[in-house]
Amino acid sequence: MLNARNSVVVRACAAIGLALFASIALVGCGELVERAAVKPKLDRLNQRNFALDVDPIMRGTVASETVVTGFSPTVVRAYGLVVGLNGNGSRLMPADVRAHMLQEMARKGVGNAAIGFGDVSPEKMLDSDDCAAVIVEGLIPPGAPKGTRFDVRVFSVPGSGTTSLEGGKLWTADLRPGPLVTGNRQAKALAEASGDVFINPFVEPNATTKDSVNRLSGRILDGGRVRDNMLLRLRLATTSHSRAETIQSAINSMFPRESGQKDDTARGRSGDAIDITVPPSFYDRPEEFVELVQHTPMVVEAPEQTAMYVRRALLAAPGMAQAASWRWRAIGKKAVPMIQDLYNYSEDEVRMAALVAGARLDDALTIEPLLEMAKTGDSKNRLTAIELLSDMRTNPVVDLGLRPLLNDTDVDIRLAAFEALDGRNDLNITRTVIDGKYDMVVVPSKRPMVYVAQTGRPRIVIFNDQISVDRPLTFTAWSNRLMMKADANDRQIQVFWRPSPGQQPEIKLTDAELTALIPFLGHLTTIEAPQAGLGLSYSETIGTLHLLWRRGAIAADFKAEQDRILAAIIRSQKPDEVLDRPEFDSLDDTVTSGENAGPRGEESDLASIAPGRDQTGLDAPVAGASGATAIERAGVQPDTVPR
Repeated sequence: MLNARNSVVVRACAAIGLALFASIALVGCGELVERAAVKPKLDRLNQRNFALDVDPIMRGTVASETVVTGFSPTVVRAYGLVVGLNGNGSRLMPADVRAHMLQEMARKGVGNAAIGFGDVSPEKMLDSDDCAAVIVEGLIPPGAPKGTRFDVRVFSVPGSGTTSLEGGKLWTADLRPGPLVTGNRQAKALAEASGDVFINPFVEPNATTKDSVNRLSGRILDGGRVRDNMLLRLRLATTSHSRAETIQSAINSMFPRESGQKDDTARGRSGDAIDITVPPSFYDRPEEFVELVQHTPMVVEAPEQTAMYVRRALLAAPGMAQAASWRWRAIGKKAVPMIQDLYNYSEDEVRMAALVAGARLDDALTIEPLLEMAKTGDSKNRLTAIELLSDMRTNPVVDLGLRPLLNDTDVDIRLAAFEALDGRNDLNITRTVIDGKYDMVVVPSKRPMVYVAQTGRPRIVIFNDQISVDRPLTFTAWSNRLMMKADANDRQIQVFWRPSPGQQPEIKLTDAELTALIPFLGHLTTIEAPQAGLGLSYSETIGTLHLLWRRGAIAADFKAEQDRILAAIIRSQKPDEVLDRPEFDSLDDTVTSGENAGPRGEESDLASIAPGRDQTGLDAPVAGASGATAIERAGVQPDTVPR
């Protein structure tokens, strides 16, 4: 009996044990299943998108976790129509271009009397020798906000019989990225272009004889306009929602939303992408804004400690000067006390990094060392100092210190001083708008010089308001359509002008001073404005001055701003362009981020204001191994300008 009971107890215990074991096993399996389900999800949330090679001084910044996409210039193109060519145009053009132009003209209302364009049909307009089909090209700056203006280049469509684009006006053309195509293959228009065509001013207007200059190519200064904000986006190296939120918060803390700004500066899209909006205060300098974003610290609570860390890293490795300068600027004014004693540091790289950051943060203590540097030292540092002083807030000490540089023996220093003072609205520099075509700017200087702009706002700058045309004078130009005459004692110059062959000539008088001659050349005499004038275009006015200078009638230097729009377009050209929007190109596997690597590995800050680069940071054409420039290798003839 006892054995039977024991047997029952043993069996019951065994059953309980088996049940417990089974439940434990089930729990264990459940955990394994749950872990198996969670692991792929965690892997997805922390997916490595690409590798970043970050210099030690850049640790803890936005650039150590992300790269910027959309931060490269965008080439845009269109077929367009230039009108007002006085018989120098042509009806000849490829059939597909003609069909495209007819469609575009009809879409914009040409031939529609209801909206004021019913005087002539699209077909009749294209058949006129007063019009010409052209190709329009431009380069939208990276991160450009809506309304940004930029220069565009126009040239006659291949196969056309056009002889000259002089005096023409481009009707509004829609500019699109990617290759030049027609029909439904076109990409979305990012910008538009229109305005007066600016032909190389150093040749005879309307001339058709063959020489070294291409008269079928011209520019429209500030002729392009961006339609919508060009998108900028940060791509995270590792997908992480928490990390994206941290970066977004840091950027918005450094760049809070400004008046008129619709979105926050940084707005997360996902765990691996953050959209960036350029604030209104940076509309004219988006490249600088992007650099500051990249160098923004992700931990913003201790700016002084971060500034000291950057200082120690720079003193240990002076080669990191450029990155250190940007990092201090991104930290803001709280970094200034940590760098002020470096303004006179013995080592050039460290001193320049501190001065650049201090000046950009508007520290008045940088003025004295920068003015001293602008007066003495090598040309590179002098130009850098002038550039830094130009952007500092209103201060009479800066203006008084820059004015003597207008008399410097170095032409580049004189021009840099002028640009700085002009940007600071110095009262010693006067500006006169000539019939809305161009500005005449007069600069006080002991060294006579004429300087003409070929980008941005058209302007002729006169250094020394006493420059006059030498007399006695006998001057002929443009197949005798323009002639000038004056005896030695004449105060005024007699001008003979025939606007075009076959028209009646005009004979007028003008004073010999350039401050009077330049308005005379550009002004068109009307009932409302009866002052004497010839009504020449900007390029014709410059061409007249240049011919007078070449023939020894103007005793002054003559300098022209270098035109680099064509070189910039060719440099930005991709070997195989596609119709997709180019702002978000695919990323390489490895993206370098360091002292010399800005967006897409471009140089920035200290290098961007060095001699040999223009205001946009785009270099002149560089010769390749064969000695030919990029323009020459592309088979395109650049416009020639003196320098």
